[in-house]
Amino acid sequence: MSEEFEEIVRRISSVVLGKEPQVRLALTCLFAGGHLLIEDLPGIGKTTLAKVLAGCLGLEFQRIQCTSDMLPGDILGVSIYDQHAASFHCHPGPVFTQVLLADEVNRATPKTQSALLEAMEEEQVTIEGRTRRLDRPFFVIATQNPLEYAGTFPLPESQMDRFLMRIEIGYPDRRAEKQILQGEGAQSLLEGLEPCMGRHDVCRVQEEVGGVHTSDAFLEYLQDIVHFTRTSPHFQVGLSPRAGLALSRASRSWAYLHGRGYTLPEDLQQILFWVAGHRLRTRTDRAEFSRDRLTEIFKEVPVPV
Repeated sequence: MSEEFEEIVRRISSVVLGKEPQVRLALTCLFAGGHLLIEDLPGIGKTTLAKVLAGCLGLEFQRIQCTSDMLPGDILGVSIYDQHAASFHCHPGPVFTQVLLADEVNRATPKTQSALLEAMEEEQVTIEGRTRRLDRPFFVIATQNPLEYAGTFPLPESQMDRFLMRIEIGYPDRRAEKQILQGEGAQSLLEGLEPCMGRHDVCRVQEEVGGVHTSDAFLEYLQDIVHFTRTSPHFQVGLSPRAGLALSRASRSWAYLHGRGYTLPEDLQQILFWVAGHRLRTRTDRAEFSRDRLTEIFKEVPVPV
């Protein structure tokens, strides 16, 4: 898969300039069967990344702009009575897609935010008492602004935990920004982007990622990290079993995309911050850890030989 993966990264990076590490993480999250939270400033390229990723993989894309007056039915859909047929018909909402961008998700009310929980966890939604399955693959990319808090409803811990990864895009470097200023714009580049995979290919990769081998030594190392967060004085609350599963899934995806059918401790180290960072808080003031600080802390856990 490594050559095919590199081609996907190259195509996406031809539109989303200077952000190859973030592209790799987003693809790792998708192929692990998880969901992605992007927390960054407006105008950085969060929406562009979501559109280009969907276009390159040949997946259907829907975008919802979250606001305080949005209702769960605006996401899930509603049942409307048809007088001619004398029956109710379901009008599906934007959640019935393959890549769903929930822009500024923290501007939606808690009731509306929770409407995504069943979809993200169970790949199904309930409308008017009837359960409907969602298409596979189903990948939610949610965004939020880390600085603008006026009129927002912060995501609760239970909903943050539904996201396999949280990443930041960041400002482009000087060279990439010059290319952006000289270029035609992301929209024109996106229109000319040819998909290099399809829906069934993505589903196949997700299934193959689930079959990547994890040795006893690797699982022991993962358990050591999870146990360390539960007993260390650095952390207010340790990682849950769900977080441990997320670390395992992301590690298998990272290994598979780099051409291996087995995991190594290095795979876990590469994705550790992006999977665990939004699940951990300091013991003193509930603030989040920086990447460098968290990396230094986890160096206290010995790597298996």
